[in-house]
Amino acid sequence: MAELAGLVLLSRSGVTRLVDRMERDGLVVRERVDEDGRGVVARLTSTGFDTLRAASSTHLAGVTRHFVSALSEEELRVVGELCGRLADQQVDQ
Repeated sequence: MAELAGLVLLSRSGVTRLVDRMERDGLVVRERVDEDGRGVVARLTSTGFDTLRAASSTHLAGVTRHFVSALSEEELRVVGELCGRLADQQVDQ
């Protein structure tokens, strides 16, 4: 859960509250980590996965409509290169 907090840029308590709500809605379940009895992970349920799939389709359609369609192929290439460099920089940290 601490790792998840770092990845989504929320506090640990913020992630805990978010996962509480998602668990209440049947989107995730908490499970103990086998290697460390103190650790807990949040795992998507099949309902959570279906919800993610539906949301990602809507999200991608919006990105395409509002962002991709507004740029030329060359501009998209440049944006892709810049995003790749930023992602590589995050991996190195």
